[in-house]
Amino acid sequence: MLQIVQHQKSGEILTENFPVPQCPNNGILVRTAYSLISAGTEKTSVTNAKSSLLQRARKQPDDVKLVLQFIKKEGLMSTLRRVTGKLNSFKQLGYSASGVVIESRCSEFKVGDRVACGGAGIANHSEIIAVPKNLVVKLNDNVGLDEAAYTTVGSIAMQGVRQGDLRLGETVAVIGLGLIGQITVQLLRASGCRVIGLDVNPSLFPKAIEYGCSHTFKSDFSSKESIKAFTNGIGCDAVLITAGTSSNQPVELAMEICRKRGKVVVVGAVGMNIPRNPFYQKEIDFKISCSYGPGRYDPDYEEKGIDYPAAFVRWTENRNMQAFVDLISSKRIDVKSLTTHTFEAKNAADAYNLVTGKVKEEYLGILLKYAENSDLEKSVKLKSIDSAKNVKIGFIGLGSFAQNYLIPALKKSDVAFSGVATTNSVNAKTAANQNGFSFCTTDGSEIIKNNDVNTIFIATRHDSHAKFVLESLNSGKNVFVEKPLAINQIELDEIIEAYNKSNAQVMVGFNRRFSKSFGIIADFFKNRSDTMTIIYRVNAGFIPKTHWVQFKEQGGRIIGEVCHFIDTMVFLTKAKPVRIYAECTSSTNNDVINEDNVSINIKFSDGSIGTILYFANGDSSVAKEYCEVYCERSTAIMNNFESVSLFKAGKSKIVKSDGKKGIEEEVLQTISSIKKGKNMPIEFDELIAVTKATFAAVDSLKSGNIVQIR
Repeated sequence: MLQIVQHQKSGEILTENFPVPQCPNNGILVRTAYSLISAGTEKTSVTNAKSSLLQRARKQPDDVKLVLQFIKKEGLMSTLRRVTGKLNSFKQLGYSASGVVIESRCSEFKVGDRVACGGAGIANHSEIIAVPKNLVVKLNDNVGLDEAAYTTVGSIAMQGVRQGDLRLGETVAVIGLGLIGQITVQLLRASGCRVIGLDVNPSLFPKAIEYGCSHTFKSDFSSKESIKAFTNGIGCDAVLITAGTSSNQPVELAMEICRKRGKVVVVGAVGMNIPRNPFYQKEIDFKISCSYGPGRYDPDYEEKGIDYPAAFVRWTENRNMQAFVDLISSKRIDVKSLTTHTFEAKNAADAYNLVTGKVKEEYLGILLKYAENSDLEKSVKLKSIDSAKNVKIGFIGLGSFAQNYLIPALKKSDVAFSGVATTNSVNAKTAANQNGFSFCTTDGSEIIKNNDVNTIFIATRHDSHAKFVLESLNSGKNVFVEKPLAINQIELDEIIEAYNKSNAQVMVGFNRRFSKSFGIIADFFKNRSDTMTIIYRVNAGFIPKTHWVQFKEQGGRIIGEVCHFIDTMVFLTKAKPVRIYAECTSSTNNDVINEDNVSINIKFSDGSIGTILYFANGDSSVAKEYCEVYCERSTAIMNNFESVSLFKAGKSKIVKSDGKKGIEEEVLQTISSIKKGKNMPIEFDELIAVTKATFAAVDSLKSGNIVQIR
């Protein structure tokens, strides 16, 4: 399928071939008819990407700060790889589109439905889009697909009007008469308001008058007296700012023309370094409108399709979208006349030449039109596979961790990079291009089924790990899966059964045991005959509830990360966990996830004991990991993989480590084992024992009891 993207480094607008996305759970797959270029929003984005690196740094100081933090945390070379990877990637464009449903995984929509779709990174400028059900609405028969492409932009304008909480007969000024501003004027007229339009570009005034403005003025302070006269000296009841500029001028002007105790609503992206005194003197109600409405940026609403009850949240983003479509249907809103240009999608670069000013021509609404017979290929081939290599890697999921840690290690292993799958079409092709994969797809199962792949690496979200491990084993292909192996006992039992029937092997990314630091400790205690006592403290860091790691279906951080530290103890003791007791905090703070602050006590089969202290409520300046090991009147202390202190017979020494957590060595040993036909570096029964121990820890938290592991 074709999709319009921008290369991050060069800023060039490209129409490229990408694999078709997968239909999401509780969502639909749509063949796009039209998508709308939101000129204000996209001009800023596209222009920034065309700037030099120095210019970008000046415009985006927060990004520069983030880069400096990465350098401090991960070092210059690792950060450089991340930045280079980002610059050599594609950026998706667009967020307002229309089309016809070609696949559905929800009851609300069926194949053939005509729909309007929204969402940045979702309703892209692309022939095929995958849309969660709360970001799509059905169309009435009398609404054209070209008109419906305006729905998302229209819902942004509608939410701004709702934030104004306006009354019949009130006078409202709209600062900024671009696309959203012109729609806002129409919505205000339909609401019975008197409308004043302001813009720095007078050529937009005739359209604004046509759509319902009583008067239009130049957007500067010289218009203040004229507006005051029009409002009989009172001032505007409300001012809606739909302009896009880094200047504070629109907000300062809004304060001047707004009446005492009036309302100012910011819809566009404008400067907000504003003086307090005018707000104070007039007691102005200042609001910011958040995109399409309630539900925006809430993963439960947008990704999972969990709606807000209408009795409590009347106008969600979806209901705003539906209301806008209804206004088009009833002819109370005219969007067709907003369209000044329509381009074939393959000529999208010409459209963006208008937006960026490369072509000097007046424009307002710019539509991209798509072919009705777009390619539905699940994968895109980029080059021939290196058949000389006996280990041919297929990656399912290739996020920042995999690209920054697993891929560099594999590049030292003399393997062939066959195929890569990510759920996002653009990310899939970007990852394939950057890392030399032969083909890309959005379907992980396509990787496993491909005959040119014999080794599977899985680095997806946790709830999909077991599914892909099972498919790999059933296909007879060796598999390396990032932790966890499974998120519940049912999944684990299925994996055990499949493993026993397969001639393939399984490796899990428990990397700490492969680190230089724990190698030193293991060697220090290699001749022990007595039990160990281990304390492992982890300053894990806070992760908000809205992050996918915290979603219930992902299993939680004990199953997802504490498994690392249990495995390390299994490695050091050479024993299996047999009994676990866990306690967590009991905070009433709604932002706190109590299970993220936990103490876990483990008894091992050789009589050793271990305590894991896993905290998400500490300060980030404290080292993340610290481990003490006691045995036979000797002690070893691991300090965040930077050094190991050894104490024995009244003497001590500090051994410097490399700061690495064993990821590279883990990958190298895994590939070596596959090439030599040997067992994986971690025995399968240990992988199972560690996974069961995480389940036991979760069960102990729920029951408050000691849990025996069988």
